[in-house]
Amino acid sequence: MNLFYRSVAILSFVSLLFACSGENNKDKKEDILSGEVAVLVDETILPIIEEQKEVFESSYQQAKINLLAKPEVNAVNSLLKGEANIILLTRELTEEENQSFVKRQIQPRIYGVAYDAVVFVAHVSADSLIKVSEVMEIMSGEKKTERKLAIDNPNSSLVRYLRDKGNLSKLGSTNIVVKGTVDSLLDAVGDNSNIIAMLSYNQYLSFTRLYAKKEKIRILSVLNDTLATPKYVKPSQTSLSTGEYPLKRELKILNYQPNMGLGMGFSAFLTGDRGQRIVLKSGLLPYTMPGREIIIRDINSLN
Repeated sequence: MNLFYRSVAILSFVSLLFACSGENNKDKKEDILSGEVAVLVDETILPIIEEQKEVFESSYQQAKINLLAKPEVNAVNSLLKGEANIILLTRELTEEENQSFVKRQIQPRIYGVAYDAVVFVAHVSADSLIKVSEVMEIMSGEKKTERKLAIDNPNSSLVRYLRDKGNLSKLGSTNIVVKGTVDSLLDAVGDNSNIIAMLSYNQYLSFTRLYAKKEKIRILSVLNDTLATPKYVKPSQTSLSTGEYPLKRELKILNYQPNMGLGMGFSAFLTGDRGQRIVLKSGLLPYTMPGREIIIRDINSLN
C-alpha cells in the first residue's frame, strides 16, 4: 500500500476505534487517545519528538506522553526490561533483541516517522569539507590524527550508525572526545578548530537556533562518492529527499503494546498529516509528504 494512504488509513482506523468505544472506555485507564504512557526515545531525535508530544497533548488533553530520553543502547535495554512498550529509534530491533517479544507472541507495529541524518560541525576557520573515510580513520583510533571527533556518548545511535557503515568492530579512544551534551559539543567546536562534532541533523537544527556562539561554527559538506559524479553535499530536506546526502537515516516508532493503547493513537498522530507537517516545519524530511489544501473560490462571488 502507498505510504501516504497507509498513514491516512491508520488515522481513520484510530478515529473509528475511538468513536466506537463510546461509554465503554470511561472506566479504562488508557485507550488510544487518553491515559498515560511511557515512550522511550533515542536522545538524538528528542527535539522533534518533544514538539510532537506538545501538540499531541494540547489536542488530546486527556492524554499524557512521558518521554524517556536515553542513548540508543540504554533505550533498547530499557525496552527489553519492560520499562516501556513503545520506543522511537533510527533502526528496528535486531533478531536477538526481538526474541523476548517473539516468545511472548507480541508482534510490533512499526511505522516510519521522518528522515534525519548524521551531520558534522566544525569551527568556521576549519575545512568545510569532509569524507566519511576520514571520519572512519578518526573513529578507529588506529593512528593519531590531527582532527579529533567530539561525540555526546559512546552508546549513541550516531556512533552505532557510523560503526556499522565502516564495519568498525570497536570505537578507538585515541582521537575521540566525549562531551556528554550537545551544548558542550558545540562549545568544543567553537573553541577549537581541530575538533569536529558529530550530531543528528535534528539536534543541529534545534540547538543552533539558540546557540550563543553560532557564528563560530558551521555544518560540513560530506562527500558522496556513490553518485555518477561524486560531490560534497550539505544536509537539507532537498538532499535527503534526493538521496544525495550520504548519511541519511530513518526515524521509526516501534509499538510493542499488546493492546490498542495510547501508543497507537500517538503513532497515528506522528504518521498522520499534522505530525508530518510538524516534521516538515522542523527542517527534517517527512516520511510522507503532507497534503496541500487548495481553496478555490468563484471570482464572481467576490464582486
